Amino acid sequence: MLPRDLKPEQFNGYPPEARKLVVRYIAVLQRLPLSFLPSLLREAVEYDYKFPPERRALERELANLNSLPAEQLKDWLQGFAQIHLSAALEKFDWINAPAQFVEQLSSHLWTTHQLDAFRTAAIAYAERLRAAVPPELPSAPRLGITVVGQGVASYDGLLFRKLRAHGAYYSRVNPENGLRVLLDAVAARAKAHPAPYAHWYIDGGQQTEHEVALTTVSYGALEPARAALLGKMRADIERPGMGPEALRTRLAQLRPSDLGFAQGDEVLDRFRIKMLTEGSGTQVFSTTFAQWTAREALRRAQPLTLLVRFAPRQRQRPMNELLAASTESAELDPVGSLLDADMGAYYNWLNQQRLPGANQSSFLVWFEGHNQALTIGPTTPRGTSSTSPTDLGQLLTSLA
Repeated sequence: MLPRDLKPEQFNGYPPEARKLVVRYIAVLQRLPLSFLPSLLREAVEYDYKFPPERRALERELANLNSLPAEQLKDWLQGFAQIHLSAALEKFDWINAPAQFVEQLSSHLWTTHQLDAFRTAAIAYAERLRAAVPPELPSAPRLGITVVGQGVASYDGLLFRKLRAHGAYYSRVNPENGLRVLLDAVAARAKAHPAPYAHWYIDGGQQTEHEVALTTVSYGALEPARAALLGKMRADIERPGMGPEALRTRLAQLRPSDLGFAQGDEVLDRFRIKMLTEGSGTQVFSTTFAQWTAREALRRAQPLTLLVRFAPRQRQRPMNELLAASTESAELDPVGSLLDADMGAYYNWLNQQRLPGANQSSFLVWFEGHNQALTIGPTTPRGTSSTSPTDLGQLLTSLA
């Protein structure tokens, strides 16, 4: 089947809001090349479970395509139209399984030596789309906070090495009630700039008391879901003929109810599922979980506020032991986790910088329970250090 043959009833299997969206734009979907359309449908079919910025971006992209005159639309997509597809791909059920189609398309492009042509077409399209539909600026400057080193009694190494050139390092920060100060600041921002999924608290351990308005994801709270997932992974791995690709497909098909999630916020529950099934190591390493969750929250939800607290992870063990999900207490590695988190803080800042409004964004990283912190902001002097007494509340005020 080709796009020109699309009919509204063929999208009856889509979630309700996704179905409304694609039916509204079916006229322009019928004019898109088959090498391009399923990638768009892969995003559209998940519309009901996307965060607000993702929804708006997809809506604006479809509206832009719909507004292009026929010749201009043809010009935008001519690179995709020149891609030759196999009969098997044309017969594939790309309407109801667009993600699987895209996977098979990747293999086809590789084997037919069309990957470079497809990449060129994709880059050209993305540049035109960015020019026609520029990213939306945030309603308020973003603030990122990363807390590292939980459980570390002392550390004499150099922290925040990669961040120091971009901000101000403080060596005499009063750590008293530090986490409470940071959580209260995040709560205040949530009240000042209320919006769905705009203010996040991600914890690599057990989450502490926090404002209910915050979107919260924690490694500790997801322990039952992680155990259930590891059980399913073990059972699948032991099945004859189960290779990595088949396992990946099965994991992608899991739904919140499969891992014991009660019916609640399906957008957030599906986000949690993706963190556990798509992340490498998020099921067994708390630092990896915190890092991956932060990256995806920034990329997808584009929050105004993000507090990420790293916690000690278990020590490295053979993969079979890690997947066994033993009830025995795992040996923790606080210092190794601090080093992971220190690098994680750098990545959190980098990912925040990739978002619209980066030149007005601020960032703070603190060595939990200790007197070291670093801030980065529009007015923060770069590459500086201070030995003057201060506290986290004052540092946050300096970033406001």
